[in-house]
Amino acid sequence: MPLEKSWVEAANAPDCDFPLNNLPWGVMSRGDEEPVCCVAIGDQALDLAALEAAGIFGDLWEEPVFDFPFLNAFMELGRPAWDAVRVRLTELLAVDGDDRLSGDGALQAQAFVPLASAQLHLPFVVVEYTDFYAGKQHAMNVGTMFRGAENALPPNWLHLPIGYNGRASSVVVSGTPIRRPLGQTKAPDAAVPSFGPSKRLDYELEMGAVVGTPSEGPISVAEAEDMIFGYVLLNDWSARDIQGWEYVPLGPFQGKAFGTSISPWVVSSAALEPFRRPIPPREVPTLPYLSEPRPGLYDIDLTATLTPEDGAPTTIARTNYSVMYWSAAQQLAHHAVCGCPMRVGDLLGSGTISGVEKGSWGSLLEASWGGKDPITLASGATRSFLEDGDTLTMTGVAMGDGYRIGFGTCAGAIKPARGDFPSKP
Repeated sequence: MPLEKSWVEAANAPDCDFPLNNLPWGVMSRGDEEPVCCVAIGDQALDLAALEAAGIFGDLWEEPVFDFPFLNAFMELGRPAWDAVRVRLTELLAVDGDDRLSGDGALQAQAFVPLASAQLHLPFVVVEYTDFYAGKQHAMNVGTMFRGAENALPPNWLHLPIGYNGRASSVVVSGTPIRRPLGQTKAPDAAVPSFGPSKRLDYELEMGAVVGTPSEGPISVAEAEDMIFGYVLLNDWSARDIQGWEYVPLGPFQGKAFGTSISPWVVSSAALEPFRRPIPPREVPTLPYLSEPRPGLYDIDLTATLTPEDGAPTTIARTNYSVMYWSAAQQLAHHAVCGCPMRVGDLLGSGTISGVEKGSWGSLLEASWGGKDPITLASGATRSFLEDGDTLTMTGVAMGDGYRIGFGTCAGAIKPARGDFPSKP
């Protein structure tokens, strides 16, 4: 699919993340005004509440859905409404399209806000958060470190997408600082555990799937795919030392609960349609309920960049979403197969996205091989894990014919642990 030309000139630049082909969903505010739903086009945020008030969507629904600080009310309308709004916006923004916006200077002045001056917010209310462990190379790397190459993958790994229930309360939008977590840790040679700030703080380069349609029982992979509203960049921050002490036998808890960052833009499944890629060949037969009716991954280039405080950025990982073993639709279908209800606003983390080569590994745990082989930054400094003042920035781009579908950035700076934590009863 070629670039769709817009009368918003910035949207036609080949290096623009937000061409007319994209139109990602978000929530923004300006000045002291209340947040409202929006889309990004070129270098502008387009106020959907202003368009709604002007009657642009008057024939599609009755009650307002965009004059809210979250997308959930719109998501609840379902895929027919998602697709209809995308078509309507494309008509309004296309060259020689519907002139109700291009020909109305007053509506333009009210509806367009430069991205440089817009305050972006968490785009939807995250009602539940589940994180998966669905990247094979990441699982192989971590398993090899802790169990040896012969037992790297758990026995169930090739049969189902492994996941755990995380904390929706600590999901934050890009730009929100991340406080170094406190917790119990235990050194291998220590007789008893100790308490204090994590010393092995890490990131995980992931994609997040946003559920826009609820379910009440088992669903097929095809139904699951139709339930996905869109995708975000996701950083599943991880305290490896806290995690290592607590996770046996029940899995991640405090080592993951302190923070998860997502990008402010939700890129729709429709925008990603030209970039579909098949899942890798199955190494063991997949049970029928996990069979995919069509390619379920996407060709999205992903990068992670580490910037020390007052230092230069260093790209520490380059990978692609298409290397995942399990797709988001398979993850969603497996999540619901036991009868677990899925809700509008559920967020599913893909699991760490790592390629075969070292430069494509999506965590410092892998890149430094558990701290034994620190990476070198542009400044000459080294890192095994994140230090206070470090900023980790993730980007994602799907490259089209003369255009790109971007997600913006997913970034967070590490702040010191709380200084008033309890040390005595």
